[in-house]
Amino acid sequence: MTTLCLVLALLLAACLISWMQRERRWLRRWEEVAKSIGMRARDANQLPQKAGILFRARQQAEEQAEQRRVFEALLGEISQGLALVDERLHIRYANLPLKKLLNRPEIRAGRALIEEVRDHQIVSLVQEAMQEKRHTMRRIQVLPFAVGAGTDLGGRHFLIESAPLPATSGAGAWLMVQDVTESAMTEQIRKDFVANASHELRTPLTIINGYIEMMQDGGTPNPASMKKCLDVMEKHGKRIARIIEDMLSISRLEDSSTPLNCEPFSVRACVQEAVDHLAPMMEGRNVRLDFDFPKDGGKLQGDRFYWDQIFTNLIENSVKENNRPGLIIRVSGEWQQDHCILKVSDNGIGIPAHDLPFVFKRFYRGNKHHSSEIKGTGLGLSIVKRAVEAHGGTIELTSTPGVETSFTMRVPLQHTKA
Repeated sequence: MTTLCLVLALLLAACLISWMQRERRWLRRWEEVAKSIGMRARDANQLPQKAGILFRARQQAEEQAEQRRVFEALLGEISQGLALVDERLHIRYANLPLKKLLNRPEIRAGRALIEEVRDHQIVSLVQEAMQEKRHTMRRIQVLPFAVGAGTDLGGRHFLIESAPLPATSGAGAWLMVQDVTESAMTEQIRKDFVANASHELRTPLTIINGYIEMMQDGGTPNPASMKKCLDVMEKHGKRIARIIEDMLSISRLEDSSTPLNCEPFSVRACVQEAVDHLAPMMEGRNVRLDFDFPKDGGKLQGDRFYWDQIFTNLIENSVKENNRPGLIIRVSGEWQQDHCILKVSDNGIGIPAHDLPFVFKRFYRGNKHHSSEIKGTGLGLSIVKRAVEAHGGTIELTSTPGVETSFTMRVPLQHTKA
């Protein structure tokens, strides 16, 4: 054991001697370099220390630059736009999402905030946060840019937040911008839906209650008048039931947690069942129905309940909107390799071009002159669109008034059994 310790001590001493000799060689080289450039020996002795300080400073700067690159890369991946401004409201930093949200070609550091975001609502919020020294948040609707600016954000809704920065961070403030247009539109749709549904339900209820009050006051002395009152009340009662059923259908279609009850079925048989259901409505209207399907009727895998509603609503819509004789409704199906094309068309009065973008909206009715009659709930085409989309398909409407109006549905066949 003593011998091993002695050997280790000798090795350690040899290493120390070697290290000291190497240090002396480096010092002699530093002195030679210093003398060659006219530097004093004392300054030459300080060169290694200064070189070490510079090396460590450079290393630290590189680490900080790398951290900044990583930090900026992370800020570039978030959905919110972020900017830092100084006390003069000049931009110190802005991430890429801010440029995309405001649809700007570039947001440059050093420029005034108003010159880059071009909206006084945003600038006012930042000023308020800095002056009151508190976190400030507000939802705004961004106005269109000046004519010729090449950008129009009119109708976009943003949630903007701002708060002052501490003095240790250079003072100024931070600004965060988040696009909430989708949620704002959803909220507006919800409000419109409630208002329209309330109106649609109130009208038949008012009529029913009116007849009930008349009957209670003895206003129907003979059986004929009584029957007329009961018929009207039944008609509007069914209308209320239809509205509620349609609203439940839309609710189920929009609830992603509710799965479709998919099973294979014959599309031709589904269309025929819809026609049979609408037979009382078509009686005496001189309506001709043409079907064009493959020999097997065309097989599709989907939720039969919703496809019944799709064809019933589309055919019913054609019949209701065309009172003149000679109406021809054509229902066809074409099966291709990966999808099928289902089409319902008629040669009726058609839909004006200005109504086409709105026909799938809830409760929308293009023909205002029908308001005096019961013509449905105003939800039928909205259900059709959502039901087709729930099956992964698309629906397109084209109309040439007096010539042809066509609803064309393209449905993928990845789950279809031949």
